[in-house]
This record gives sequence, C-alpha cells and structure tokens, in this order.
Amino acid sequence: GWAEVSQMRATELAHKFAGAGVEAIICTDISKDGTLSGVNVEFTSQIAKASGINTIASGGVKDIEDIRALMRAGDVYGAIVGKAYYEGTLDLKEAFKLGR
Repeated sequence: GWAEVSQMRATELAHKFAGAGVEAIICTDISKDGTLSGVNVEFTSQIAKASGINTIASGGVKDIEDIRALMRAGDVYGAIVGKAYYEGTLDLKEAFKLGR
C-alpha cells in the first residue's frame, strides 16, 4: 500500500516489470484518487512508456474529457472510473463508444 515512501521512481519500477510476464499495470496517482480532480495523463503515459506494458489509469478521473485525454496520449490502455461513475459525472455508454 501507501505506507512507506520509496526512493525508487515509479518509472524505474515500471521498467523493471518489462519482460517479466506482467500483462497490465494499474497506475494510481494517489494524490488524485477519489477526488474527481482530473486524471494525471502525463504520469500514466510515462509509466506506459517506461514499461511497455498495458497501463490502466486510476485516480482523479472526472468525466469524458479525461477519457478523451487518455486516448489522445495514445499509450494508455484503459481507466478505472469508480467515483466518476458513482457520482454520475461520467456516462459509461459514452466512454465505451470512445473505446478501441
């Protein structure tokens, strides 16, 4: 969990998973988790590039614009949209229409 601070950068850790048989990484920006303040596209994209593994964004997703921004990044595999769905700020049908 989030109990200890590590000296290792998240991108370094993600790179270590490359070639290890990991099929996907969930990339959670804990500073945004549950806030509906907008997803951290840049951070998620950096993790995807560093690992070369399907990377799923988590934390802060607010609405369809966040989904569009993740898609524009081009290297993000998906998103966890929990609170946005429960609070009604994201229409899942609209999001699925954007899916690849």
